[in-house]
Amino acid sequence: MHNRRLERWEQRVEWPLAGIAVLFLVAYSIQVLARPPEHVDRVLETVNATLYLAFVVDYVVRLCLARRRVRWFIGHLADLAIVALPFLRPLRLLRLVVLFKVLQRAAGDAIRGRVIVYTACSAVLLIYVASLAVLDAERVDARSDITSFGRAVWWAITTVTTVGYGDLSPVTVTGRVIAVLLMIGGISLVGVVTATLASWIVQRVAEEDEANQAATSAQIDELRAEIKRLADIVHTDGSEERRGPAHTDHPGRVGGTREDARR
Repeated sequence: MHNRRLERWEQRVEWPLAGIAVLFLVAYSIQVLARPPEHVDRVLETVNATLYLAFVVDYVVRLCLARRRVRWFIGHLADLAIVALPFLRPLRLLRLVVLFKVLQRAAGDAIRGRVIVYTACSAVLLIYVASLAVLDAERVDARSDITSFGRAVWWAITTVTTVGYGDLSPVTVTGRVIAVLLMIGGISLVGVVTATLASWIVQRVAEEDEANQAATSAQIDELRAEIKRLADIVHTDGSEERRGPAHTDHPGRVGGTREDARR
């Protein structure tokens, strides 16, 4: 049985959380790309941490609203990991996972019917977020070749498409974790697109079948009506033919009887 309170909460906070996710992404982009002074970076980090608390509150509220909390908790362990692990300093980049998830959920519901738009938006968002994350993790290591945003974008594109030229590769543990998540995201994106296309094809075939069935039913009804009309005509003509000879013989029989009576 569906939990209406939980569903209403998720519907109400979907777009507000998406707005918070956008602000989070803007602040994080400034941190990575602009590399502001230390005091500005501390302010941005505080803003990001404050914004991230909204996702934590969302998780706690959904847990409290769940009808079967233990079952919901076990079924959403991945959400718990995404929310809790980024509080550990080495794993703070996992905040971008919940960011991507929230944006994809909000925008995906609105444009899911348009496969091309949905795919393009999801791919661009995934590549951009992964590029920021890997650049933030790799450029502090002298062994890494991913030292600019352009290189990070190139690496993200080759990784998400599972091409992997090998000219650029992460050397830090965090960068390799991001690479794994990006590859999983790319494969999942392809799977979603394939499933959406298959669903669209099945729907179109079903609509064609329904249209053909409706046309066939209409034709059958027309044939039945025509057959009934022809049957009525044949029945009427047969009745008239049977009545004709009987009407002719009747006077003769009556006349013969009168002649016999005179005799």
